[in-house]
Amino acid sequence: MLNNRKYEFDPEAHREQLIPLLKVILDAPRRLSPREHQQLMRRYPKPAGEGFYSLANLVDAWRLFAGQGGLPPYDQAMLFKLRRKPVRTMSGVTPLTVLTKPFPCPGTCIFCPNDLRMPKSYLADEPGAQRAEKNAFDPYLQSWTRLQTYHNLGHSTDKIEIIILGGTWSFYPETYQIWFIKRIFDAMHDFGKGIDRRESVIAALRQKSQFAGAPVSRVKLLGIELTASYNQTVQDIYAAEMHRSRGQAQAIASGLRERSLVDEFATWTELEAAQHENETAACRSVGLVIETRPDHISQEEVIRVRRLGGTKVQIGFQSLNDRVLALNKRGHDVAATRRALRLLRTAGFKLHAHWMPNLYGSSPQADLDDFTKLFDDPDFRPDELKIYPCSLIESAELMQQYQAGDWRPYSHDELLELLVACFKQTPEYCRLTRVIRDIPGTDIVDGNKVTNFRQLVERELARRGDKCVDIRAREIRRKKVAGEDLRLDRQRYRSSIGEEVFLQFITDQRDIAGFLRLSLPDPDDAALLPELRGCAMIREVHVYGLALGIGAMDKGRAQHAGLGTRLIEAAARISAQRGYQRLAVISAIGTREYYRKRGFTDGELYQLRDLCQPKAQESTHRLE
Repeated sequence: MLNNRKYEFDPEAHREQLIPLLKVILDAPRRLSPREHQQLMRRYPKPAGEGFYSLANLVDAWRLFAGQGGLPPYDQAMLFKLRRKPVRTMSGVTPLTVLTKPFPCPGTCIFCPNDLRMPKSYLADEPGAQRAEKNAFDPYLQSWTRLQTYHNLGHSTDKIEIIILGGTWSFYPETYQIWFIKRIFDAMHDFGKGIDRRESVIAALRQKSQFAGAPVSRVKLLGIELTASYNQTVQDIYAAEMHRSRGQAQAIASGLRERSLVDEFATWTELEAAQHENETAACRSVGLVIETRPDHISQEEVIRVRRLGGTKVQIGFQSLNDRVLALNKRGHDVAATRRALRLLRTAGFKLHAHWMPNLYGSSPQADLDDFTKLFDDPDFRPDELKIYPCSLIESAELMQQYQAGDWRPYSHDELLELLVACFKQTPEYCRLTRVIRDIPGTDIVDGNKVTNFRQLVERELARRGDKCVDIRAREIRRKKVAGEDLRLDRQRYRSSIGEEVFLQFITDQRDIAGFLRLSLPDPDDAALLPELRGCAMIREVHVYGLALGIGAMDKGRAQHAGLGTRLIEAAARISAQRGYQRLAVISAIGTREYYRKRGFTDGELYQLRDLCQPKAQESTHRLE
């Protein structure tokens, strides 16, 4: 369980040591390498043998001493030289990943781990899972603590992409879903106001459970092993808690019981109030992501996720081969994936696919054919993609096929050759967000344990005189750009519901500074909701560069060159020329104000703009 009583560092007491140290770091022509940083820390240790200054100590000191003792005035962009893992916020937003609690899963996939301490498919040794377990899977504790870590390390916490992982989101009770997201918003609002309610949440958790407040502690304490299925065992372990939660929710809804901070119940009205507050909060949601299965996507589910504030769905394709899906007991066919993506596209969601090579029954050539179908078939063509080669985990049913000699992991060379071919086929409009899942090598029985495989693939491509052109490979990141260095490029491709237009501001080298995804549904394609009839749809606007605070400026950075507005105006012109009456946007809660200032008005679940008269003249950058 989280211990909130931490040692408070007082920079003022270390002023004499810290100011010279900060001057060396900030005056350096570039960010110090990890080795250079370590050497510098040894030159400037804490007095009286107290050890070395942490990065959080340096960030606190810079915030306090900026403009004093020869240090430059405070500039948020200067934090880059102090930050640890600055790449986390290089994409323009700060990711906040939280995990749901262990819960039964509708799937029986043979490759899936069965860790009773975790939601299905996750392992307790994974970094995000460790943070969730330490915080008893409570959404408030996970969110507040992660935001504090970002702040302590100098990252912006103004624009947050909420990423909810853990099993199949659509299988959790609706009241839990509403409560979980509301509590994330509560944590963001409290953090933005400097309010810390974690001790109260911890006390409520301890009162709720006889095992120190963390449901997962029950598994450890009882030493339970998986003898039945994961679902049955989880049901057995948490049966009383699940029954109690249902009873408490009914009592709270009926007004018969007061609610505690950890009762898994909230109403739509309460969530909508939290969403309204977040529109102008200091810590805003600029995206909300859930993960689910294709066979749990229906029109009702799509509308519910949108009502929750969702803007992106991570969805497990795993394979586009019905035979492979059946052999791996996936529980759905390729047709279900097609139906799910069509519904999600109709609603404007960004599509983040998971794809798994090396599944039981597949082969390197079959996987390459499968990957080719991902982008050749208009029914798929995801916006983002995670490539997760199948890893052999001891608790997975796949161990039986492995021990029988019916399945083996690809060799290093086989996997490298396959991924090189996959990277070459990935189009510019897709972002390869992850290659190789972050599973500790100690949990992998056999197979690839190299976590930086993306880097190996890119090196091999370069050796062959080639390169990857996906979005992540082309992000402009910290490069300074001028307007005249960028041109607006347009790419068109078909989807299952119409035409997609990918607008991107790029340099002559095709580095990307910002993009917009515009959906142009076929006229005879039925709208999901009445408010979307006759609408073109902006599914995403993203401007790259280091994440800065709301209203902050950093001259020359892509995030503040007005690219977002220019992309929106280009999308409006294209939509009007194609005869659409209105332009809709699937806006996040914290971006509603942004779109209101650009001519959009609030609908029921979307924001809309009349296209009868263009709002602005065409940019001097032509469409290529």
